[in-house]
Parts: sequence; structure tokens; C-alpha cells
Amino acid sequence: MSRIGKLPISIEGAQIDLSSDFISVKGPKSTLNINKIEGVDVKLVDKKIILTINNSDKKTKAAYGLCRALIQNAVHGVVKGFSKSLELNGVGYRASVSGKKLELSLGYSHPVSYSIPEGIEIKVEKQTNISIVGANKELVGQVAAKIRSFRPPEPYLGKGIKYSTEVIKRKAGKSAGK
Repeated sequence: MSRIGKLPISIEGAQIDLSSDFISVKGPKSTLNINKIEGVDVKLVDKKIILTINNSDKKTKAAYGLCRALIQNAVHGVVKGFSKSLELNGVGYRASVSGKKLELSLGYSHPVSYSIPEGIEIKVEKQTNISIVGANKELVGQVAAKIRSFRPPEPYLGKGIKYSTEVIKRKAGKSAGK
């Protein structure tokens, strides 16, 4: 039995609707829907969500903690939101937002254009710092990973796009012959 699944979820600042086939979480930032998992019961008791399992088969036990984490992330996302920040390192590397597109200059012969998905807000500070904000944790992480994949950091010079908390292990270059 999952230790995480047993913990109650506080829903301060969010509204929960459990009536249909999915759980609808509404807050000041957005509205998110989570599919209900078969075998996991979701109940609303005193401004807290309590999860219980019907049967004790292996699949239901595995989904118990997952369901709780998904609901917790949705509640946190619609109330406070999630964010990731990226840094551009390299000569001439810069970013700008124009409308619903992120324009990146990454040392290629052409600029890289990325269309911003619905529910995501991207801000660029000082042309080298990108901030990705949204209510859906999965989507924020996916967008950050996609932008990073355009030019991942390389270990010799450290050029590329990296997460602001990421540490790049640097390698020594070629050494002079004897």
C-alpha cells in the first residue's frame, strides 16, 4: 500500500468537482482535468481530498500513489502554478518572444522558432534567461525539455541551453603534444 496515497490533499484556494468521469480542479490560474483511475475512490471531506482503494490487486496499488500525486500537482498548479527557468550560454545566443512564438538564435545558420502551447506563458529576461510558467506541471516540464533540446549544453565550452539549477560537468580539451 502506498504511503503517499494515504496522505490527505488540502484544497485551499481551489474548487473540486468529482461528479463526472474525471476530477475537475478549478483555481485562480486555470482549470485542470484529471482522469479517474479505476479502483481508486476520491472523496471530498472537510476541504481535504481523501483517496481509498477498492480492491488490492497489483495495478490498483501501483496507481494509488500516482493518482494522489496527480491531484496534488493539479491543486498546486491552479493555485500557485509551476515554473522552470532556462539559461542560454554562448556568444550570440539570445531569445525573444513575439506573439505566441519563441524566437531563438543559437548559433545555427537560421533562427529557431518554437510556437508556445496553450496554457504556457514564456518570459525572456536579458535575452539569455527564459522563464516558463504554467498550471500543468507535466506541460511546463515538457516545454522546458523541448526548448533545451534545440541546443543542449556541451561539456567542453559549456555552450547551449541549460536549466538554471543544472551544473554542467566540464571536460578538459585537447592537451598539447609532447
